[in-house]
Amino acid sequence: MKTILLVDDSTTMLMSMEAILKRAGFSVETASSGDAALSKLKMLKPDLMITDLNMPGMDGISLIKAVKQLPAMKFKPVLMMTTESQQAKRDEAKAAGAVGWLVKPVEANQLLAVIKQILPGT
Repeated sequence: MKTILLVDDSTTMLMSMEAILKRAGFSVETASSGDAALSKLKMLKPDLMITDLNMPGMDGISLIKAVKQLPAMKFKPVLMMTTESQQAKRDEAKAAGAVGWLVKPVEANQLLAVIKQILPGT
């Protein structure tokens, strides 16, 4: 079973995304901030991380940069899922190491289709 780490400061978003992913057969871990995600990554080795951009404290781009410094996460895919859609932010996230960008609200089938592309065999 593939594990996905969801990072978002919105409890509602975490709960809805977690439900979608669990129904699709994924193991899901959640974190409500960039710092909490980094703390979880000391023990957790997810197959994919999906993070929000705008969060208090550490934003999603800073989180991606920090995650890509971790040996266990260096080559793991990271998706950005946010309400933002500016090309400059997309470029910044890609430069930090994000493999994709989803604009909220995301339909369940759209989310799962993107994950299937990123994690073959899921």
